[in-house]
Amino acid sequence: MIRLLPTLVHRMSHTASLFALSPLDGRYAAKLDALRPLLSEFGLIHHRVIVEARWLAFLAERPEIAEIGPLSAEATAALARLAENFSEQDAAAVKRLEATTNHDVKACEYFLREQLSTTPDADTIAAFLHFACTSEDINNVAYALMLQRAREQLLLPAMTAVEAAIAGMATELAAAPMLSRTHGQPASPTTMGKEMRNVAARLTLARSAFTDVTIFAKFNGAVGNFAAHRIAYPDVDWPQLSAAFIESFELTNNPLTTQIEPHDWVADYANALSRYATVLIDFCRDVWGYISLGFFRQRTVAGEVGSSTMPHKVNPIDFENAEGNLGIAHALLDHLAGKLPISRWQRDLSDSTALRNLGPALGHLALALASVSRGLGKLVADEPAMAADLAERWEVLAEAVQTVMRRYGLPEPYEQLKALTRGKPIDRESLQRFIKGLALPDAEKQKLLELTPLTYLGYSESLAT
Repeated sequence: MIRLLPTLVHRMSHTASLFALSPLDGRYAAKLDALRPLLSEFGLIHHRVIVEARWLAFLAERPEIAEIGPLSAEATAALARLAENFSEQDAAAVKRLEATTNHDVKACEYFLREQLSTTPDADTIAAFLHFACTSEDINNVAYALMLQRAREQLLLPAMTAVEAAIAGMATELAAAPMLSRTHGQPASPTTMGKEMRNVAARLTLARSAFTDVTIFAKFNGAVGNFAAHRIAYPDVDWPQLSAAFIESFELTNNPLTTQIEPHDWVADYANALSRYATVLIDFCRDVWGYISLGFFRQRTVAGEVGSSTMPHKVNPIDFENAEGNLGIAHALLDHLAGKLPISRWQRDLSDSTALRNLGPALGHLALALASVSRGLGKLVADEPAMAADLAERWEVLAEAVQTVMRRYGLPEPYEQLKALTRGKPIDRESLQRFIKGLALPDAEKQKLLELTPLTYLGYSESLAT
C-alpha cells in the first residue's frame, strides 16, 4: 500500500508569511504545518500523481489488457518514489508544465511521462498513462484521499483530544455546585461537571456523524458511461474493474455519476464538521462567560501580556480566537455543502475553485481545535467562587417547594411561590418561614427545611460521571 502522506513539511519563511493574504499562511502558518502537505496545492498535485501512477500500475496487472503487460522494475521503482517521496521540486516541475498546458491534470500526466521516459517500457507507458480517463477521474479520487487522510490523521485525533479534556473536567467537577442561568437569570442549581458532560456528549455525537460519512469516488470516464473503455476493450468488465480500483484505496465506489462524482458525500462531510463547529462555538462562549463570572481562573504564561495598558488582565484569548476561527470554518463549510452538489448538466467547473477552499475550511477548524485545547489546559476551576455565587440564592428553591406542594394538593403552589419570590430578595429565614406555614406532612416539611441551594442538585453528580 502506497503511503499517502509525504514526509515533507513545508515551512514558509517569516518574510514570505508577511505577504500572505490568508492568516493560515501568514500569522498562523507554523501552527498548521501538519495540514499543509495534505490540503495545499502541493497536496493536491501529489495525490493526482498518486492516482495517475496507481491507475497505470493497476492496468499493467490486468492480463486482459495485454498491450501494456507487467511494468519494468525501473518503472515500478520510479512510480513508488513519486508516490512516497514526492518533493517540492517535483511539484514545481508539474507547475512549469501547467504553464504550457493551462491544464493542471494534463500537466501531471506529462510530468509522469517525463519521469518514466528513460525506462525500458517508456513508449508503452506513454500510451497508457491517463488511459480512458477524464480529469475528474483523477481529481475526485485525489480529493477523496486528501479528505480521508485529513479526517483520520488530523481532525479526529484533535477532536478526540478536546472531548477527552472536557470529559475529564466533567469528572473532576462532577460534584462542584454551580448556579445555572437561564435567560441570563438565576435558575435551578447544577454542577459544573454536569454542564461539561453535556458538551462532551454533544461533541462526541457530532464527531460520530463525521466519522460515519462514507467517502465515495468514481473512475468511469468522460460522462460516467465507460464509453472509451468499452470501445477499446469490449470484453473487459470495466464497471467491475473501476470498482476494484476505487476500493483499492479503501474508498467506496459510486457507479452512477455524470462527468463528476456528485460531491454529495463531501456535503455530508462539510455538514458534519459545520455541526461540530456550532457545538464548539456554543462551548467557547459559555466558558468565556464562566471565566467572566470567576468560576474559572486561567494559569498565566511567563512573558505573556494580557493588555497593552492594563497589566492585571489575563484575557480568555484562546476561546475568543477559537470562536473566530470556528465562525470562518462554519461559513466556508456551509457554503461548500450547499454549492458542491450542484453542477449544470453533466458538469461545470464551478466546483473546481470551490473544492480548493477545503484547505482553508479545515485549516480554520484545526486552528480552532488547537486553541480550545490550549485554553482548556490553562483553566483552573474556582469551586469556592462557584459555591459563593450560589449559596445565598434561596429563591432558586422556589421550584422545589412548589413541586412538593403540587404533590400534596396544596392550593395554587406556583402562584404562592411567585408572589413570595418573583423580583424580590429572599433569604433563608423568609423561605423557611413560608415552608413552616404549609400544610405538609412533617417529614416533607423537614426535608424542605434542610434543603439549601448547594444541595438542591438532583442527579447532577451522577449525570456528570
